[in-house]
Amino acid sequence: GEEHYNCISALHKSMRGSDENASLYWLARMLEGGEDPLYVARRLVRFASEDIGLADPLALTQAVAAYQGCHFIGMPECEVILAQCVVYFARAPKSIEVYRAYSNVKECLRMHKGPLPPVPLHLRNAPTRLMKNLGYGKGYKYNPMYKEPVEQDYLPEELKGTDFFKERET
Repeated sequence: GEEHYNCISALHKSMRGSDENASLYWLARMLEGGEDPLYVARRLVRFASEDIGLADPLALTQAVAAYQGCHFIGMPECEVILAQCVVYFARAPKSIEVYRAYSNVKECLRMHKGPLPPVPLHLRNAPTRLMKNLGYGKGYKYNPMYKEPVEQDYLPEELKGTDFFKERET
């Protein structure tokens, strides 16, 4: 029932708060109560990107490995795999930078009036002669060919200067 959601919430908040002891408690309470270990592992995959993110990019690898390990061997052997992942996450630095930035992009898309802006011509692929003649790909600078970063716009003209990583006004 509701305890299912209460316990996963407590696990998330304990890891987010870097409390490894409480994190292990909530994990064990769920697993010993019969929770599907793959459900917990899926939630850990989300947590890796949502709460740890770029502060420790290897967290996602840890979460996916934990999910696969649980899938391969099941309970009760996989409990230690989940425990390792939960402690790793509790100890990991946290960053919601990507989560916020992606939320800002979604808000930008939802709030946009009218048709979405077209992809700039220089960013379009030109697999046909007609597309090349229409200007697709014209002026695109292939970054690996340059020793220094190149000046090039990647957003549509009407979004030029937008930084989704900065806090948006609500």
